Amino acid sequence: MPTSPVKTRIPLTSFGHLITEVKKQLFGIEAPTSVELTGFRKYFNSYTLQGRRNYVLVTYGVFAVAAAAYFMHRQNKIEHQTSSSTA
Repeated sequence: MPTSPVKTRIPLTSFGHLITEVKKQLFGIEAPTSVELTGFRKYFNSYTLQGRRNYVLVTYGVFAVAAAAYFMHRQNKIEHQTSSSTA
């Protein structure tokens, strides 16, 4: 397995953790604690499990609303075509 030039025990297969570790060691960037996050970032962030979960739920919700709107529009279009062809 390849090793990283950054002093870490995380294997290179875990890319997200590797990037976090590189940021921490090379650039001194630390992830904020949940107490430091306020407003929108308290509920939607990439640092906490709750924040990641909320992004996933919003993404699924957007897909569900888009699919519902598509099927409603499609059904309305089909009904409109059948009613105009019989008249």
